[in-house]
Amino acid sequence: QEVINESALVPGIITEKEISKRRDMRSITTITIDPVDAKDFDDALSVNFIGDKIEVGVHIADVSHYVSPGTKLDEEAYNRATSVYLVDRCVPMLPERLSNGICSLKPHEDRLAFSVIFTLDSDGKILDTWQGKTVIHSDRRYSYEEAQEIIEGVDGDYSKEIRTLDGLARKIRKQRIKDGSIEMGGIEGRFKLAEDNKKPIGVYFKEQKEANKLIEEFMLLANKTVAKTLSTAGWANVYRVHDTPNMEKLNSLVSVCNTFKYDLNVDCESDDLKKSLNQLLKDIKGTPEENMIETLVTRCMSKASYTIKNIGHYGLGFTHYSHFTSPIRRYPDLITRRILFDFLNKGKQGNPGKIEDQSKWCSSRELIAAKAQRDSIKYKQAEYLLDKIGKVFDGIVSGVTDWYRDWE
Repeated sequence: QEVINESALVPGIITEKEISKRRDMRSITTITIDPVDAKDFDDALSVNFIGDKIEVGVHIADVSHYVSPGTKLDEEAYNRATSVYLVDRCVPMLPERLSNGICSLKPHEDRLAFSVIFTLDSDGKILDTWQGKTVIHSDRRYSYEEAQEIIEGVDGDYSKEIRTLDGLARKIRKQRIKDGSIEMGGIEGRFKLAEDNKKPIGVYFKEQKEANKLIEEFMLLANKTVAKTLSTAGWANVYRVHDTPNMEKLNSLVSVCNTFKYDLNVDCESDDLKKSLNQLLKDIKGTPEENMIETLVTRCMSKASYTIKNIGHYGLGFTHYSHFTSPIRRYPDLITRRILFDFLNKGKQGNPGKIEDQSKWCSSRELIAAKAQRDSIKYKQAEYLLDKIGKVFDGIVSGVTDWYRDWE
């Protein structure tokens, strides 16, 4: 309650004095694209056509302006370290007044942001980059479905801007995969819940379409850019790292692939292994075994984690990567933006030992949150099947495990 009380005292009014310290982007066309049921909007994109160049702004809610170190708000956010997304609810990292209110980039309202602004040519090549604090004004909120309709040809508000963003994202993604990023796609199972008691009444699959990929691509680009800025300068930061795959599991995957007549070469250099994995993921597209093999590929991968030791991100193929774009729901993003602000304003570096301790804590909290999310899904699966006992369904065996117990 004391945290909620403290959040109620955070000023929600943006003063002219604060605006004067920032780059004013309010006149530039800005939109958000989120799930239809989203309550908080922590990222927005702006598009500005300058001659034959395109200026794309990746604007992230400036949570660090409202949550200061040493406050109850900050202590509680750090203790939680992440929002937890269960099937039927969200346990937020920040109180609702901030997460759904003054930090959320709502349409038709001025908002404070921390931005990475790219100047690109029509081929998606980055010509210039600017990083810093801004004030923005979102012109419209889109759901992924609404943005997807425009991408597919339906005319609507800001059609030119959305299609431009989509075209650039496709080119950036193509280059990213060419540079060594593993292209994990697939479908995600979701529950349809009864409004009265949150009981699951249906199951559907959510597919990642171009509108989702558009947002993902620019978030990846912003995260990579911020990490490279700090790493190149030699600053200690919370890096999001991902080690090489588990070779034992990869060899098991080869056996499964051979059964289905797919070639997977794992006895090769890192870049060739990525190409082989990408080819496999391409070959299984649309087949009955797609979901199973993609799941096994995921299990071969190392777990991503936070640390000041920048070993790069294997899956994305990035030598520099940090989380920056979701400070409403992830504490590492809040740490990174504080460090970036100090760097941009020629401040002092933080204590590397303290940052590493914070990184380990955030990694541990992320594992707990991920387990809670998985358990929540399993619970709802069981609840969904309660009234189907005795019925017969087709299924796919996704794995076989040797299990033995010495009863003596």
